[in-house]
Amino acid sequence: MKIAILGGTGPQGKGLALRFAGAGVDVVLGSRDGARASDIAGELNEQLSATSQAGNISGADNNQAVQAADKMVVLSVPYAAHDATLNSIKADLADKILIDIVVPLKDGDPKAVDMPPEGSATEAAQAILGSDIHVVGALHNVSAVTLNNLEQQINCDILVCGNNLDAKNQVIELVEKLNVKAYNVGPAVNARCVEAITPMLIRLNISKKVPFSHAGIKICPPDGH
Repeated sequence: MKIAILGGTGPQGKGLALRFAGAGVDVVLGSRDGARASDIAGELNEQLSATSQAGNISGADNNQAVQAADKMVVLSVPYAAHDATLNSIKADLADKILIDIVVPLKDGDPKAVDMPPEGSATEAAQAILGSDIHVVGALHNVSAVTLNNLEQQINCDILVCGNNLDAKNQVIELVEKLNVKAYNVGPAVNARCVEAITPMLIRLNISKKVPFSHAGIKICPPDGH
């Protein structure tokens, strides 16, 4: 399996690339600068050199990365680049699933969300791409620091939403390769709630009154289950 991660040269993208490759998945990092993506891919492969059966990480420009992906394309760009990136790759996304992990944080204040007119980044992506391309929102609430610390297990569950059940199930199967639990939490409209969790976590994680950082969300079953 080969996936693409657009925005793969940023902290979140690099962390996801390391985690997926460490789980045996081949990854293509996408960037506006394909040469930079290739350089960073080489650095990440070096980090995984001692990992047996690790997938390969390569780099390309965004369109080439999408074309190289078998099925799954992860969008991990800053929100300011969200819509423009989608418009630039739309023609290459036929028969593929877009996993949108972008959170529309308020400009200048990451402790607040600033949702687009569509209601969420996930819904905005679906509006841009049209109904023929399945968009799934996922991986919004995972700390980039945690992702990049391979000595630490991912400390949260993954909330997955979208309008197509089969696409969501495929994304859940992919995400659970990271040794986490992923849950289907409903249609794309519920991304408004899921994406809004991130600025709350950011606030907690930087608060001097909270004795920890890089916290995440866990779905806690009743005792004994």
